[in-house]
Amino acid sequence: MTERTAGRIPAPDPDDNRRQVLYWRLLARLFDPEEQATLESASLAVVEDIGLPAALLDPGASVDSVVQRHPELAAEFDGLMAPEPEEDGTRDRAAEVRRAVLASKVLLNVFASHSGTVTAEQLARWQSDAGWLERALGCRPGELRGGRGGMNRVGAGGGVSPTGTGVGGPTPDLGRLIPEIGPELGSIEAGLVKRMHLREVLADPQLAARLTPSMSLIEQLLRDKNNLSGVALANAKALIRRYVDEVTEVLRTQVEKATVGELDRSVPPKRVFRNLDLDRTIWKNLTNWDPEEERLYVDRLYYRHTSRKTTPQRLIVVVDQSGSMVDSMVNCTILASIFAGLPKVDVHLIAYDTQALDLTPWAHDPFETLLRTKLGGGTDGTVAMALAQPKIAEPRNTVVVWISDFYEWRTHELFESMAAIHRSGAKFIPVGSVTSSGRGSVNPWFREKFKDLGTPVISGHIKKLVHELKTFLT
Repeated sequence: MTERTAGRIPAPDPDDNRRQVLYWRLLARLFDPEEQATLESASLAVVEDIGLPAALLDPGASVDSVVQRHPELAAEFDGLMAPEPEEDGTRDRAAEVRRAVLASKVLLNVFASHSGTVTAEQLARWQSDAGWLERALGCRPGELRGGRGGMNRVGAGGGVSPTGTGVGGPTPDLGRLIPEIGPELGSIEAGLVKRMHLREVLADPQLAARLTPSMSLIEQLLRDKNNLSGVALANAKALIRRYVDEVTEVLRTQVEKATVGELDRSVPPKRVFRNLDLDRTIWKNLTNWDPEEERLYVDRLYYRHTSRKTTPQRLIVVVDQSGSMVDSMVNCTILASIFAGLPKVDVHLIAYDTQALDLTPWAHDPFETLLRTKLGGGTDGTVAMALAQPKIAEPRNTVVVWISDFYEWRTHELFESMAAIHRSGAKFIPVGSVTSSGRGSVNPWFREKFKDLGTPVISGHIKKLVHELKTFLT
């Protein structure tokens, strides 16, 4: 007979009580910036009781500053909110309390409301704290907010556990939650950037040096670049260049994993030593083994084929540069430049809103390309189609990637021209989102039409587009 069936209520577990205190404080701080004295004193008692520094409860202290004074805590943030379950299925309640303290710190620093003008220092601190939250979720810093990380998990566990135990008991499926958290972080960051006097910050080299390039910041810089001059413009360009270089490095790694054609066995192998296939040579000459002399006589040498089929391919990338497609514009401009650097790939880049701009001469340099874009405005894909169609000289060797939310003015006319490209034998790839988070709205009319055509819209992580392009171009 258990205590409950006997009518006796079991005594509450002390660690469960500690955890509840911390969560009540977390909720109170998130929804009301005013300090709740009782919850603060109770939380301080919990933190001191389990041997953690009181600085974790200081809303003015960044995670960086806490870790700098207590470096032993750094590793605990990695995968903090996606821990591996205990092998025997039991719960370590004491460990859950410790995780609750650390998780509360990073959640409050990122999601607690901010008001008033934002300084460069405050933005830099928030970006750093957001990076710690991403680490706690098992991602790389910057990954959820704008895609510099490539969706590789960090931490000892090596991945987000879909059904593990979180900061306090069982947690929801983080695999589903992470795509939702990313856009929220991006939205908060965009709000902070908008409330910062960016032009004044850029005019001061010391303040500008504190900024960390992110998608939200790059969007603001691209929108405002025509209003900048002198030192401010130079600092803006430096930030854009830094971000482009960081994203380029990540995407190039993904692209270069498979960028060569299949072996062309119609071309005889070059008979040089570096191409010698030693294993095959020995195997083919085993019948010539002399057991008395213990010597292998070689009648014929075999060489590896190294020549590869490299049929020239034409890649035409058309990007909607209206206000809702900034993330796609940045990512696809960089992606086009990477493919432009591959042998036998002829890349053409077109950007459009109500007017179309052929950016092909600068397709190899994403930095210069972005400086020539004009974000915002309406959308009329037919003007871009007028530039794209004449570029399709050999349909069988052409792929057209069209990136847009497809909320168009002349919908039927545009779709018919897209269907004509598909019927011509060219590969047509409609893309609704190439952001790091994968969230994007696509006109449902176009989505259904493309599905019926047999060319469904790609929406999601940019890796999907990289995979599609590599499949066609290699």
